[in-house]
Amino acid sequence: MAPGTPDDSGGGPSPGDALPDTPSGPAVPATPLPDADSGAEPPLSPLRPRASTALVVLATLAIGYTLWAAQDVILPILLAVFFALIGNPIIRGLQRMFIPRAIGAMLVLLLGLAGTVALGGQLVEPASEWARQVPREMRDLAPKLRELTKPMKAANEAAQDFARATDGEDGKPVEVVRTEVNDPYKSLTTTPMMIASVLAVVLLTFFFMVYGENLQRNALALLPTRQQKRVTVEIMQSIEREISRYVLTISVINAVVGLALAGIFYLLGVPLAEALLWGTMAMILNFAPYVGPLIGIVIMLMMGFVAFDELWMSLLPAGIYLGLHTLEGQILTPILLGRQMRLSPLVLILALMLFGWLWGIIGLLLAVPLLVCVKIVLARIEGLEGWATLFE
Repeated sequence: MAPGTPDDSGGGPSPGDALPDTPSGPAVPATPLPDADSGAEPPLSPLRPRASTALVVLATLAIGYTLWAAQDVILPILLAVFFALIGNPIIRGLQRMFIPRAIGAMLVLLLGLAGTVALGGQLVEPASEWARQVPREMRDLAPKLRELTKPMKAANEAAQDFARATDGEDGKPVEVVRTEVNDPYKSLTTTPMMIASVLAVVLLTFFFMVYGENLQRNALALLPTRQQKRVTVEIMQSIEREISRYVLTISVINAVVGLALAGIFYLLGVPLAEALLWGTMAMILNFAPYVGPLIGIVIMLMMGFVAFDELWMSLLPAGIYLGLHTLEGQILTPILLGRQMRLSPLVLILALMLFGWLWGIIGLLLAVPLLVCVKIVLARIEGLEGWATLFE
């Protein structure tokens, strides 16, 4: 048989044979082709199809709307998980003292409720007094504020006259009259719903403390591989450890700031119950970075103008509050929390705006712990570590 001619079977060179020499170079081995009869399939591409941008945007909007629409259900669960994460280290310490977990959870919950009720009982009277006093004091304060804002008001009126003369308008500005319809049944329905939400948070906190570990073990059993179970356990332990450390540390810091403010006000002649009211307000507002202290400064300005007659004494409460907050934010908190819990101010402001818009005051209080949780999860998942640096 002549070289290069097909054999009797009608086939050319087999897939495994080398191709003949060509003028450009030596023979090149042929790439073996998959055998159709063997049932072997070509390897699949490891890349998964990417979702379109429109689909991602729609999914994000749907998730945001769900978080807003279902806040009556989501917020009690998040608050309960938050409080359970705080109480779990204390419960484990009680277990080392041979106290059962259910009894330890009950003790922690009762102590927390007792402290809240005791503090609330001390603050009810001064808060009610201020609620009655503020409208009357604001009427007395109006002349002071008008005197302080007289230059700005005159400049504003001059600018309006100039703009009116330029546009050729000599008519009076249109007055808009708004009417408000008071629903007499609104207060009757709001109070029971608030009480039901508080009870739901208390019960959910207790059950998360007692049965949370069983729920975690059952959820881990659903994961298919040992590697996924190990990574999930590390993430859950890191979240619990870091959130507990952050919340306990920041709570102690805020309590110190509140007590210091209350002590300074008491030395200035403010009654003790009223001083505790302002100290508690400062402690709670300090849980919302940037936004809380800004609201606190405004409240301190109003309180100073109401409580004192002289201008420098009226500005003194706001100055004291600003000084304490600066000392805490620039020295105390960075030393105690360190770099690990540092968050970018821009990301923090955006998160405060987002969660405050979604869930109001509770969203402002939960924004930082939720950001910390997201940062921990991203730092523990392989391939997403770089995204965690965006939060720093």
